[in-house]
Amino acid sequence: MTEVTFYILISLVEPLHGYGIILKVEAMTGGRVKLAAGTLYGALNNLLNNGLIERIGVDPENQRRIIYQVTELGEYLIDHEIERLKSMVEDGVRERRN
Repeated sequence: MTEVTFYILISLVEPLHGYGIILKVEAMTGGRVKLAAGTLYGALNNLLNNGLIERIGVDPENQRRIIYQVTELGEYLIDHEIERLKSMVEDGVRERRN
């Protein structure tokens, strides 16, 4: 899983629209990851097509903003990726000490 995909998925544990995702990812990463609109919407389409997120409505204040949320399958993948990343860090720390 790419870094961008991971951050988009974890940002959608609560419903958000695209611009909200951009802001949340930037805040979560302290500005290290900044999503361009094209990157975001391409990733959202892939996540939708793979059943990892779903459209759940539109923003009542702006009907053009679609609200997304992670699916159960997406939640499973988040947990799996967190465990994979933990293992990688543990391997790196262990090897660095040797």
